[in-house]
Amino acid sequence: MQTSYIRNKFVVLSYQVILVGALLLVPAAAHAQVFKWARQNNPNYDERLISYGFMIGLHTTAYQVKYAPRFVTQQFDTVHSVMPQFSPGFSLGFLVNYRAHEFLDVRIMPKAGFYTHRLQYNYTNETTREQFVETTHIELPLLVKYKSMRRGNVRMYMIGGITPGIELSGKNDIQSSSAVLDIRKNNLQLEGGIGFDFYFPLFKFSQEIRFARGIVNVLGPEASIYSDPIQRLNTNTIAVYFIFQ
Repeated sequence: MQTSYIRNKFVVLSYQVILVGALLLVPAAAHAQVFKWARQNNPNYDERLISYGFMIGLHTTAYQVKYAPRFVTQQFDTVHSVMPQFSPGFSLGFLVNYRAHEFLDVRIMPKAGFYTHRLQYNYTNETTREQFVETTHIELPLLVKYKSMRRGNVRMYMIGGITPGIELSGKNDIQSSSAVLDIRKNNLQLEGGIGFDFYFPLFKFSQEIRFARGIVNVLGPEASIYSDPIQRLNTNTIAVYFIFQ
């Protein structure tokens, strides 16, 4: 019970951090307008052809489930539903930013992402079972950043791209080979979001929120009592990133 309570508190805290991060993006737009003509820090910072930095990310993620056709057959008449649950995690990495145009950057952001995915299996006899899949992925986002005009020490931007990833390590909470939710090691996601650059005398700080949607089926081919009712699993992730350059 204590472990479950701590986990629930961590989930709530993760949601709060992401919500606060999203809300902080809103007043930044007004801040940029008010200080449009403010004295600029590092006025020539964005003229660098290549710049570097590091990032910290907080995210919440869940699978999207597509049932297999046999889910409605008599074989699975005791399975009421399979419900994905959002779970918190974090990522660490660095970035290399290339200035392609005054308002357009191309960047790569190699990072290590620590994910927990959870599926809850509900049965007609009102019992439930859960599957936890904990993974560490090495990811290489390739992103395009479209920037607005700089106003004082603030600049708004939109960002999007594609993120391939490969599992570095992972584990399932059930070790029996006949009762494992088989998950593939590779994933590919489309990402999009918005953010703000804040310019300081010695560095640039960026805060952004991104949404990632997996476009490949991460459900593996190995049959089990947990994977048989499912035909497809895709990942959905909401993340807030704090970037220092």
